[in-house]
Amino acid sequence: MERLPTDLCLKIFSWLDHQNLAAAQLVCRKWRHLASDDTLWSNLFKERWGIDCATFYAPVDSKPWKDVYIVQDRCDRVGLGLKIIREGGDYFLVHQGQIQRHLGSRRLGFDSFNSQNSNGGVESIDDEEEASCSSILDKILFFIGDMEAASLHAKRSRLL
Repeated sequence: MERLPTDLCLKIFSWLDHQNLAAAQLVCRKWRHLASDDTLWSNLFKERWGIDCATFYAPVDSKPWKDVYIVQDRCDRVGLGLKIIREGGDYFLVHQGQIQRHLGSRRLGFDSFNSQNSNGGVESIDDEEEASCSSILDKILFFIGDMEAASLHAKRSRLL
Protein backbone atom coordinates (compact mmCIF):
# COMPACT_ATOMS: atom_id res chain seq x y z
CA MET A 1 0.00 0.00 0.00
CA GLU A 2 3.05 2.25 0.41
CA ARG A 3 3.56 2.46 -3.34
CA LEU A 4 -0.06 3.22 -4.20
CA PRO A 5 -0.94 6.81 -5.08
CA THR A 6 -2.73 8.82 -2.43
CA ASP A 7 -5.92 9.10 -4.51
CA LEU A 8 -6.17 5.33 -4.81
CA CYS A 9 -5.56 4.85 -1.07
CA LEU A 10 -8.33 7.35 -0.30
CA LYS A 11 -10.65 5.49 -2.68
CA ILE A 12 -9.94 2.26 -0.79
CA PHE A 13 -10.49 3.97 2.58
CA SER A 14 -13.79 5.37 1.35
CA TRP A 15 -15.21 1.83 1.49
CA LEU A 16 -14.55 1.59 5.25
CA ASP A 17 -17.06 2.37 7.99
CA HIS A 18 -16.20 4.71 10.88
CA GLN A 19 -14.93 1.92 13.15
CA ASN A 20 -12.59 0.44 10.56
CA LEU A 21 -11.44 3.89 9.49
CA ALA A 22 -10.57 4.68 13.11
CA ALA A 23 -8.71 1.36 13.37
CA ALA A 24 -6.80 2.11 10.14
CA GLN A 25 -5.45 5.27 11.76
CA LEU A 26 -3.55 3.12 14.25
CA VAL A 27 -1.51 1.26 11.60
CA CYS A 28 1.12 3.86 10.73
CA ARG A 29 1.62 7.60 10.22
CA LYS A 30 0.72 7.49 6.54
CA TRP A 31 -2.53 5.67 7.26
CA ARG A 32 -3.30 8.04 10.14
CA HIS A 33 -2.95 10.96 7.76
CA LEU A 34 -4.99 9.28 5.01
CA ALA A 35 -7.74 7.99 7.35
CA SER A 36 -8.12 11.48 8.85
CA ASP A 37 -9.02 12.96 5.48
CA ASP A 38 -11.84 15.48 5.83
CA THR A 39 -13.68 14.23 2.75
CA LEU A 40 -13.85 10.67 4.09
CA TRP A 41 -15.36 11.77 7.40
CA SER A 42 -17.71 14.23 5.69
CA ASN A 43 -19.04 11.42 3.50
CA LEU A 44 -19.45 9.11 6.50
CA PHE A 45 -21.38 11.85 8.32
CA LYS A 46 -23.66 12.41 5.33
CA GLU A 47 -24.29 8.66 4.94
CA ARG A 48 -25.22 8.25 8.59
CA TRP A 49 -27.16 11.42 9.38
CA GLY A 50 -28.03 12.86 5.98
CA ILE A 51 -27.12 15.96 4.02
CA ASP A 52 -29.42 18.24 6.04
CA CYS A 53 -27.68 17.38 9.32
CA ALA A 54 -24.30 17.72 7.60
CA THR A 55 -25.23 21.23 6.52
CA PHE A 56 -26.39 22.10 10.04
CA TYR A 57 -23.37 20.59 11.82
CA ALA A 58 -20.75 21.59 9.25
CA PRO A 59 -17.43 22.30 11.02
CA VAL A 60 -16.62 25.86 11.92
CA ASP A 61 -13.10 27.33 11.80
CA SER A 62 -10.46 24.64 11.54
CA LYS A 63 -12.46 21.85 13.21
CA PRO A 64 -12.26 18.68 11.08
CA TRP A 65 -15.22 16.53 10.05
CA LYS A 66 -13.77 13.65 12.06
CA ASP A 67 -14.30 15.62 15.29
CA VAL A 68 -17.84 16.58 14.26
CA TYR A 69 -18.58 12.92 13.53
CA ILE A 70 -17.22 11.81 16.92
CA VAL A 71 -19.30 14.40 18.81
CA GLN A 72 -22.48 13.52 16.91
CA ASP A 73 -21.89 9.80 17.49
CA ARG A 74 -21.38 10.44 21.23
CA CYS A 75 -24.63 12.46 21.30
CA ASP A 76 -26.46 9.49 19.78
CA ARG A 77 -24.96 7.12 22.34
CA VAL A 78 -25.26 9.15 25.57
CA GLY A 79 -27.67 11.97 24.78
CA LEU A 80 -27.35 15.74 24.99
CA GLY A 81 -27.55 16.28 28.73
CA LEU A 82 -24.78 16.40 31.30
CA LYS A 83 -23.52 12.84 31.78
CA ILE A 84 -20.63 10.97 33.29
CA ILE A 85 -19.54 8.27 30.89
CA ARG A 86 -16.99 5.51 31.01
CA GLU A 87 -14.96 4.64 27.93
CA GLY A 88 -12.62 1.78 28.71
CA GLY A 89 -11.16 2.54 32.13
CA ASP A 90 -11.46 6.31 31.78
CA TYR A 91 -14.29 8.51 33.02
CA PHE A 92 -15.39 11.71 31.32
CA LEU A 93 -17.89 14.47 31.99
CA VAL A 94 -19.83 15.00 28.76
CA HIS A 95 -22.29 17.74 27.78
CA GLN A 96 -23.97 17.85 24.37
CA GLY A 97 -21.58 15.22 23.06
CA GLN A 98 -18.48 17.29 23.90
CA ILE A 99 -16.07 15.97 26.51
CA GLN A 100 -15.91 18.72 29.10
CA ARG A 101 -13.44 17.09 31.47
CA HIS A 102 -11.46 13.91 32.00
CA LEU A 103 -12.41 12.76 35.49
CA GLY A 104 -9.81 10.08 35.92
CA SER A 105 -9.05 6.47 35.34
CA ARG A 106 -9.66 3.26 37.24
CA ARG A 107 -6.15 2.20 36.23
CA LEU A 108 -4.63 4.89 38.42
CA GLY A 109 -4.70 3.95 42.07
CA PHE A 110 -6.98 5.92 44.37
CA ASP A 111 -4.40 5.91 47.15
CA SER A 112 -1.57 7.58 45.23
CA PHE A 113 -1.87 10.86 47.12
CA ASN A 114 1.14 10.40 49.41
CA SER A 115 3.60 12.56 47.55
CA GLN A 116 6.54 14.64 48.65
CA ASN A 117 6.96 18.40 48.41
CA SER A 118 9.93 20.12 46.76
CA ASN A 119 11.91 20.10 50.04
CA GLY A 120 11.75 16.32 50.14
CA GLY A 121 9.37 16.30 53.11
CA VAL A 122 5.87 14.96 53.35
CA GLU A 123 3.06 17.36 52.44
CA SER A 124 1.25 19.19 55.21
CA ILE A 125 -1.90 17.84 56.85
CA ASP A 126 -4.05 20.35 54.93
CA ASP A 127 -2.73 18.97 51.63
CA GLU A 128 -3.39 15.42 52.83
CA GLU A 129 -6.96 16.33 53.82
CA GLU A 130 -7.51 17.96 50.43
CA ALA A 131 -6.14 14.88 48.69
CA SER A 132 -8.39 12.68 50.81
CA CYS A 133 -11.45 14.76 49.86
CA SER A 134 -10.37 14.59 46.23
CA SER A 135 -10.05 10.81 46.52
CA ILE A 136 -13.56 10.53 47.96
CA LEU A 137 -14.92 12.76 45.19
CA ASP A 138 -13.20 10.59 42.58
CA LYS A 139 -14.73 7.46 44.10
CA ILE A 140 -18.20 9.05 44.05
CA LEU A 141 -17.80 10.16 40.42
CA PHE A 142 -16.56 6.71 39.39
CA PHE A 143 -19.52 5.13 41.20
CA ILE A 144 -21.93 7.44 39.36
CA GLY A 145 -20.18 6.59 36.09
CA ASP A 146 -20.57 2.87 36.80
CA MET A 147 -24.25 3.37 37.59
CA GLU A 148 -24.76 5.35 34.36
CA ALA A 149 -23.09 2.58 32.34
CA ALA A 150 -25.16 -0.12 34.08
CA SER A 151 -28.44 1.75 33.65
CA LEU A 152 -27.70 2.43 29.97
CA HIS A 153 -27.15 -1.31 29.41
CA ALA A 154 -30.40 -2.10 31.27
CA LYS A 155 -32.33 0.48 29.23
CA ARG A 156 -31.02 -0.94 25.95
CA SER A 157 -31.92 -4.51 26.92
CA ARG A 158 -35.43 -3.37 27.92
CA LEU A 159 -35.95 -1.87 24.46
CA LEU A 160 -35.08 -5.14 22.77
